[in-house]
Amino acid sequence: MNKIPFTKAGLDKVIAERDKLAGERPEVVSNLQKAREMGDLSENGYYKESKARLGWLDSRLRYLNRLIKQAEIMKSGQVTLSDGEKTYEYKIVGGYESNPAEKTISYQSPLGRAISGKKAGDVVKVETPNGTKEYKILKISS
Repeated sequence: MNKIPFTKAGLDKVIAERDKLAGERPEVVSNLQKAREMGDLSENGYYKESKARLGWLDSRLRYLNRLIKQAEIMKSGQVTLSDGEKTYEYKIVGGYESNPAEKTISYQSPLGRAISGKKAGDVVKVETPNGTKEYKILKISS
């Protein structure tokens, strides 16, 4: 079984979502039972919606449980880069919790792979959709 790297905070978010959805499940099952009791299921929109909600909820719970079961806590690092014009600061996280808009990047991303094993002062090249981009590592910490 392949391990899925997460920061401690990232795994805690997944566990919290799983627990929240698991807490909602009894109510969703109850809604489905009430909808079944209404009679004709072929024209019962409440039944169809309740059944779809339960299906989505169970699917999401299976997915989250799989992530939790395969999770492995990784150390998160911080990196400060410069492209000569701008300075960028990112937190390096696991692939399931990366979000460049929140200044978190995956260690598996092109930039994450490029800076892996490097130190402050090193220059790295990264292939982007707009061509190759060079970054100088200003600071890197774990």
